[in-house]
Amino acid sequence: MQWQTNLPLIAILRGITPDEAHAHVAALLDAGFDAIEIPLNSPEWQRSIPAMVEAFGHQALIGAGTVLKPAQVDELARMGGKLVVTPNTQPDVIRRAVANGMTVCAGCATASEAFTALDAGAQALKIFPSSSFGPDYIKALKAVLPPDVPVFAVGGVTPENLALWLKAGCAGAGLGSDLYRAGQPVARTIEKAKAFVKAYQEAVQS
Repeated sequence: MQWQTNLPLIAILRGITPDEAHAHVAALLDAGFDAIEIPLNSPEWQRSIPAMVEAFGHQALIGAGTVLKPAQVDELARMGGKLVVTPNTQPDVIRRAVANGMTVCAGCATASEAFTALDAGAQALKIFPSSSFGPDYIKALKAVLPPDVPVFAVGGVTPENLALWLKAGCAGAGLGSDLYRAGQPVARTIEKAKAFVKAYQEAVQS
């Protein structure tokens, strides 16, 4: 399996509003991001996601996080969303998303959950919350997973520790509050995005 974007860092814009979304997503894309997740517990996501797909869907993988039900997948598909990120391992959600031609990054914690997600068709795995497990746990988990499955660390990933997760075998990371907090100014998003991109580039070049 191959992760579909050039930069394997997923921007998680939890809490963003429709009026804010365009400026922040544009800033992230300018910094080099090309995977954008708007969690479904964000305000008026039914407006934000289709607007971002229309504006930026040709240059980034855009979709939703905190996807819990197959009906939500269907709604996302109608909006043109291409990315589904789940907080848990729910085979029905994964299968529905795959059937709709979407990229699924499925949340899991154990080997059993990881293989359940892969059996349902997930193209990538999200170890959450990564900070509770640590890089050594992911390294051990990677030893039993198919080597070509992209694994993302999510939860507690910062520019300062990103290299540790990549060294443990992660393809990339999902970036939440250390990249974006609800209500923060665009200038802060630009600053954080550049720091993460720099950290990733330095880690893969070292």
